[in-house]
Amino acid sequence: MKNVLVVDDSKTVRSYHKEILSSAGYKVEEAENGMEAVEKSIDVDFSLFLVDVNMPIMDGYSFVEELRKSDKNRLTPVIMISTEAEDMDKNRAYEAGSNIYYIKPVKPDILISSAKILTI
Repeated sequence: MKNVLVVDDSKTVRSYHKEILSSAGYKVEEAENGMEAVEKSIDVDFSLFLVDVNMPIMDGYSFVEELRKSDKNRLTPVIMISTEAEDMDKNRAYEAGSNIYYIKPVKPDILISSAKILTI
C-alpha cells in the first residue's frame, strides 16, 4: 500500500484529502505544517506528498525545498494544493520542486488520478 503525507494547517482540509485518498487505497498520514512534515519524512517512506502553501512554522514552499535537499525524497512526487491562484504562486511551487499545483478545492477524481499517475 502506498503511503501519502497530507501537509496542511487546516484539520478540515487534511480530513477531506485523507478521505479521498484512503477511498482510493492509499495509507494517509497527516502533518500540520512543514516542520512536522520534515520530521515525519525522515522516519517514514512516503510515495507522495500533498502540501498546502500557507502554513505556520514552515510554509509549503520551504518544506518542498527542504524535501528536495534529501537524497531520500529528492524525487518523491509533490502535489501542492493552495488557495493561492496567481501565476507567481504556481511558478514558485514548481521552482521549489513541486510536480503539480492545484487550486483548492481540488475535485476528488482529479486528485485520485494525479496520485495514481505520480505513484506508479
